Amino acid sequence: MSDKMKRIVLASRPDGAPKPENFRLEEADIPTPGEGEVLVRVHYMSLDPYMRGRMDDAKSYAQPVPIGGVMEGGSVGEVIQSNDPSFKPGDFAMGGFGWATHGVAPAKALRKVDPAQAPITTSLGVLGMPGLTGWHGLTEYGRPKKGETLVVAAATGPVGSMVGQIARLHGLRVVGIAGGEEKCKLAKDKFGFDDCLDHRAYETASDLRRALKDACPDGIDIYFENVGGKVLEAVLPMMNNHGRIPVCGMIAWYNAGGLGANAGDGGLTAPALWRNILVKFLSVNGFIISNHWDRLPEFVKEVAPKIADGTIKYEEDVTEGLENAPQAFIDLLTGGNHGKALVKVF
Repeated sequence: MSDKMKRIVLASRPDGAPKPENFRLEEADIPTPGEGEVLVRVHYMSLDPYMRGRMDDAKSYAQPVPIGGVMEGGSVGEVIQSNDPSFKPGDFAMGGFGWATHGVAPAKALRKVDPAQAPITTSLGVLGMPGLTGWHGLTEYGRPKKGETLVVAAATGPVGSMVGQIARLHGLRVVGIAGGEEKCKLAKDKFGFDDCLDHRAYETASDLRRALKDACPDGIDIYFENVGGKVLEAVLPMMNNHGRIPVCGMIAWYNAGGLGANAGDGGLTAPALWRNILVKFLSVNGFIISNHWDRLPEFVKEVAPKIADGTIKYEEDVTEGLENAPQAFIDLLTGGNHGKALVKVF
């Protein structure tokens, strides 16, 4: 085995949308695990929208990636050296190894992955952080009831597709919003959504809202918020009294840095937002899934059998080669992926 590894570091902070020059591919020595630590050769790494926030030097729920630091992210791979009895060489482990071919982490910070239960890639998607985000957010804060209507954007992504499928199992009408006719077809044909709207076909939030009125004749009871922007502006006036809005992200605004100067194209003012929440008695719950890892075993116990028997389906978009991760991530932020974005490293 070579004693060198490759990694991608943050070369500079982006101004708006990330560009290839914001990243740098480096070679480094493979780290040696200390007491209680495990060395892993990464097979797949995850690309997720939250990583865009880590590139900014701004106060948030987690520290930003420093200039010259390895880009943060989850990955799964094979244990090649272990100084902890809970892992042995040949086991598979999922952890926060970042954008790199190898990584070291304390065994207690890793999750053992069983390739016989499901493909190891699922630990980064449908059975990992994104899937848990959708399941927890919907069941805990969405509180779905049979006969209600749910809307979720980024409908074919790993979070949106989980939300939609779990909602359907609860007997809800499920309407997705996605970017492009192909994704909308996928939402309906593969994930079982009742309807799906292509947000690119509607120039303004008002146009999108008119289409939503046809798709949601009884209004909207649950809006699972992971996008913000034009979609939120279109949905909010259609929320029914006592509606619920779990909030896990706002990808439409990430490249603007937080909310951005043009949040909602100027139409979603703070007074309008708060008035809708007030007069419709809405429950709005923001959550960060890293605060809820204790629910992972319950989630896997419930969802893994449904994946095994085909009740819950998933889609993966795999890019080959660590060196291609920056462009795949840039594409992810503009909806260029189809399903869970992954990079095959080894």
